[in-house]
Amino acid sequence: METEADPGKRLKVAIIGGGLCIYSVSRRYLNEVLLTAIEKNFNVNLHFSHRLISANLQEGSMTFQLTDTNETVHKKADLIIGADGAFSTVRRHFMKQPMFNFSQTYIEHGYVELCMPPGQDGEFAMKPNYLHVWPRGNFMMIALPNQDRSWTITLFMPLSDFEALDSPTRLLKFFSQHFPDSIPLIGKHQLVTDFFSTKPSTLLSIKCSPYHVGGSALIIGDAAHAMVPFYGQGMNAGFEDCRLLDQLILKYEDMPVALKEFSAVRNRDAEAICDLAMYNYLEMRDLVNRRSFLLRKKVDNLLFWLLPNIWVPLYLSVTFTDIGYRECMENKFWQDKSCRRIIPDVINAIKLPPFQYFLYLLELKKCHWGPDELLAKSSGHFCLTF
Repeated sequence: METEADPGKRLKVAIIGGGLCIYSVSRRYLNEVLLTAIEKNFNVNLHFSHRLISANLQEGSMTFQLTDTNETVHKKADLIIGADGAFSTVRRHFMKQPMFNFSQTYIEHGYVELCMPPGQDGEFAMKPNYLHVWPRGNFMMIALPNQDRSWTITLFMPLSDFEALDSPTRLLKFFSQHFPDSIPLIGKHQLVTDFFSTKPSTLLSIKCSPYHVGGSALIIGDAAHAMVPFYGQGMNAGFEDCRLLDQLILKYEDMPVALKEFSAVRNRDAEAICDLAMYNYLEMRDLVNRRSFLLRKKVDNLLFWLLPNIWVPLYLSVTFTDIGYRECMENKFWQDKSCRRIIPDVINAIKLPPFQYFLYLLELKKCHWGPDELLAKSSGHFCLTF
């Protein structure tokens, strides 16, 4: 990751190593790949332009409306799986069931996407092997590379701040103050065009339980656990749902038992990644600027190098292992407790000047780490790395 802590000041922060990397895949491309694979299976039928308008989850009956003709179509199935996104219609019918718990939380921040075109030489305008982050405390901007050598730029900030940028003059002044190096790379005309071509999108987190109704209905993916995008795990969590469901159906060969077990096993992990994603925004936009964060990152990487089977940093365990999200979070809680004991001793051992040591302790106490929210029974302050 390359972060610009202050305008004109760049800092590289290693978040993964050992030959590992993360791929940013277009959802449109992924949908095309999946649809192509489905078409090769003769026992799968696709019906487009069908909008679900009602369902009886116990009986497995559904009523659809054809969006082009308004005709209604009735269908019946042994199992209804709602994978219809954060604003799921299937989940809305779940909410009519007794003992179904549901909560949704909008954050005060929204986002807009901008485009940084390739440079005049046709190559990337910035170093392509990094996640570029401009952390600015209460807001931030990130950049992800595309195959055509352009960059997708995403600006996250409070919706009220977006409302204040109501003219090209104010927008360019804002970027000149906070992201001056990005203006010549994006281009003033491109920046203004992209920014005012759409309204800021909102961000929300959804939790609910259980994910099943008897042996006849289930919700997965964003329909069950929508999350803010700051951990990059939304799509992956949906694929994990599919894998777990497949394993449980094969294991039990009894649909009601398999679906009940799915809800029990998956809910704890799904809620954990929703919480981690929510907190990671604070880390990306603010904590990466703090010396205590960078010191902790070095300690994590050193211990991972020395004890790879014992000490796995949170980001690596979430992104590159099959460890459940909840267990990853609990491991991090243990690591935080250990670091609170050993880091002061390490600093003393290398004889850091007392004044710098005092500043470190002061900053460490400012880093209010998420287990206070994520693990409600925990106490103390922590710094989360990624």
